[in-house]
Amino acid sequence: MQLIVHLIRLHPDTDPAAFESWVRDVDYATCPALPSVRAFSVQRAPNPPDAPWHYFEIIMVTSREDFEQDMSTPDFKSLVTAFDTMAEVVDEFAGTRVEPGYVAHS
Repeated sequence: MQLIVHLIRLHPDTDPAAFESWVRDVDYATCPALPSVRAFSVQRAPNPPDAPWHYFEIIMVTSREDFEQDMSTPDFKSLVTAFDTMAEVVDEFAGTRVEPGYVAHS
């Protein structure tokens, strides 16, 4: 598994509530159509409006190559088109988990 993190900056005219609504209603809803995506979430950062970034997303994918294939699909391209009207990715980093990691089970 590969983990990809994007730092996201909203465009000055983007309402954060509208962006978050789009994330919940469209971005998350499209994930099942992208076979490489195993987990995805967007986190709000407590940064002021003039900060270099406002959100970060964590994407867990089967492999970078598989994710690149998904990036060429119409579903993914429609996400990019909408995202680009509201925000931009200002930085990206990726890595592979040192297995097994830890997850608490309730």
